[in-house]
Amino acid sequence: MGFDLENLRQAVTRHGRVARVVIAEVSGSSPREVGASMLVWDGGQSGTIGGGALEHLAAKAALETPGLSRHALGPDLGQCCGGAVTLLTEHFSERDLDQITGPVYARGPGDMPLSVRRLTNQARAQGRMPGPQLLQNWMVEPIDAPRKPLWIWGAGHVGRALVDTLSPLADFDLYWADTSPDRFPDHVPASVTPLPALDLPRMMAHAPRNAGHVIVTYSHEIDLQLCHAALLRGFAFAGVIGSDTKWARFSKRLRALGHSDAQIQSICCPIGRKDLGKQPQAIAIGVAAQLLTPQTWGNSAWNTPCLASRA
Repeated sequence: MGFDLENLRQAVTRHGRVARVVIAEVSGSSPREVGASMLVWDGGQSGTIGGGALEHLAAKAALETPGLSRHALGPDLGQCCGGAVTLLTEHFSERDLDQITGPVYARGPGDMPLSVRRLTNQARAQGRMPGPQLLQNWMVEPIDAPRKPLWIWGAGHVGRALVDTLSPLADFDLYWADTSPDRFPDHVPASVTPLPALDLPRMMAHAPRNAGHVIVTYSHEIDLQLCHAALLRGFAFAGVIGSDTKWARFSKRLRALGHSDAQIQSICCPIGRKDLGKQPQAIAIGVAAQLLTPQTWGNSAWNTPCLASRA
């Protein structure tokens, strides 16, 4: 967990001045860990520092009272955690964001303490990223890596469950494609880019070659053509919803289209985890776990995630 500069920049672009509230320090039991954060703007907010009375109090004061504040969760707020948290509230505009450079964002009063300087130097010289922490009233956070582009093909029940599950995560930039605008729900999360296109396989050419793809359309033929287009385009991850029988048929047809067995096996089918069930939400949870596994993204062999899903 780190400082999500990209998400903050998007919020500032949409809403102007934005307050960011981060848990800087924890003593005893707390609903969330150090580094958990939320954004607050006039009329809305995103993210969470644990919900309940603490979050309500922090959100209410965020745009008015920046700085460090300490809260005893039991006596002050009536929460059952029993610990205490220190919150750091900061205000950001576009001009402020231009001053933030990575890989670590460190800020605080006065001259930078030696302990903080040591952490920032290690991050720059050795790539050793510190965890979020408060040191001598200086807040230190690693800046999150850029999000991975993930394209979800299909806005049916499974596609919607996937978007609901993945859109709150800071790991992905989501692009959501289907054959017409009325295939999408009335409300699409602000972090998701809807892409209506009559010819979905042709749309594949617009995806970057380092993108991931989750193919869950209403049509087996569209699924097949998307697999074909993905193999021609290149990808960091590709997975298709379906059964072993479906994938056997797809493999035969992809072979006939000129793809080698090694290329075909780079696509995961079925996706997710069979043991979780076939409900859309269960599929979405399994796919999310698969995508968040470190060896999944960028592994051209896909052996671990694919074999696990096919077991």
